[in-house]
Amino acid sequence: MEGTKIKLSEKLGYGLGDFASNLIWASVGTFLTFFYTDTVGLSAAAIGTMFLIIRVLDAFIDIGIGVLVDRTKSKHGKARPWLKWLAIPFGLSGVLLFSAPDFTGTGALIYAYCTYLIINIAYSAINVPYGVLNTMITQDSYERSLLNIFRMTMAVLSSIIITVLTNPLVETLGGGRQGWMMTFVLYGMMSVILFWITYRSTQERVKPSVVQKSVSIKRGFKALLRNKYWAQLIGFKIIMNTGVAVATGINVYYAQYVLGDKNLVGLLGLTTFLPLLVGMLVVAPLIKKLGKRNAALVGIVVSLFGIVLMMVNPTNLTVVIIAMIIKSIGTVPVLATTYAMLADTVEYGEWKTGIRTEGLIYSGGSFGAKAGSGLGTALLGWLLAFGGYVGGQTAINETAMNSIRFMFIYLPLIFYVGMFVVLYFYKLDKQYPQIVKELEQAAGN
Repeated sequence: MEGTKIKLSEKLGYGLGDFASNLIWASVGTFLTFFYTDTVGLSAAAIGTMFLIIRVLDAFIDIGIGVLVDRTKSKHGKARPWLKWLAIPFGLSGVLLFSAPDFTGTGALIYAYCTYLIINIAYSAINVPYGVLNTMITQDSYERSLLNIFRMTMAVLSSIIITVLTNPLVETLGGGRQGWMMTFVLYGMMSVILFWITYRSTQERVKPSVVQKSVSIKRGFKALLRNKYWAQLIGFKIIMNTGVAVATGINVYYAQYVLGDKNLVGLLGLTTFLPLLVGMLVVAPLIKKLGKRNAALVGIVVSLFGIVLMMVNPTNLTVVIIAMIIKSIGTVPVLATTYAMLADTVEYGEWKTGIRTEGLIYSGGSFGAKAGSGLGTALLGWLLAFGGYVGGQTAINETAMNSIRFMFIYLPLIFYVGMFVVLYFYKLDKQYPQIVKELEQAAGN
């Protein structure tokens, strides 16, 4: 499978799956906390606690989905059928999440818990097999990187649409609770259609080097615990997604209270996502020259420079925009390589243990992403509450203002340093070609 070239149409079709996913999931990170505090009227502290509790429960769901994917057998493959089966439930879960029945107090919080749990289950059930699909399309490391670039390009494009259009759409469709619900009816319908396109346009080609029976959960976990590079990447994803969740969720608060205009959230989103979109189109040669891990490390250093620049004058819109663009440029190789590196740990695990468990490996990846985003959104709510923030106010106290500034500038600095340290010890890029060669020889025997 090394050297297999994937057609442009299949790469594009694969990428559309993350466009579909992010129509709902990026909205959760960008607007859900604000929706709960300023439309539904829930407290920031209660929301932060809810995010963390649900994500802990969801860890077990991710594992269960991973096991089911590994045991799925159909003429269409082990990963692709899940996209067909779960497209409609995922779209509906997004509509339920941003629907707010006229409940107050405890009733509103119970509804939030239930719908947030539903969206997490639906996301696991469609996103774990979607990630596995990368490993099933090809074994070629560079082609996997290209697939991931298409995936992340579409994710970024979807995030731009969400960031720029959501607030205007909400107002156009009636504002308040009705506007939010109707907006996500549109997003949900688009998501369903795009996931079906991904299902129809992709193929599963990769087979295990040795034909194996269904792997028990116990054996699968033992094999997973011996996969050191998988463990490193899970830690990396937890740190990265915690930072992403805080950064995306705090934008609307920073725009409204520090920069003085909540509509600037669209501009802040564009300064984040447009450089990502452009960068994804040109990052492939850098990855080919430096390798996935080294390209990501260079990107982290560039992002750190952007964050430091922001400290010069964090209330000046021009400085903020320039700093965010630099930070975003540095993020490009990180996003472009993360899932491709995770895919490579499948072969490493198979080579190390003789057991190939794409589903479990990607359920861990999904857990890392969701645990990080859950911790990030929880931190967002808790730190807002610590600062004394109360939703719906036209002005806030200085402590709340400092809390918002800390989450916008200084907390990301901590996360990027942590990402650099973890990824520094990742060495699989050098070993991977020999590992694939040995697996192919085993398959030949």
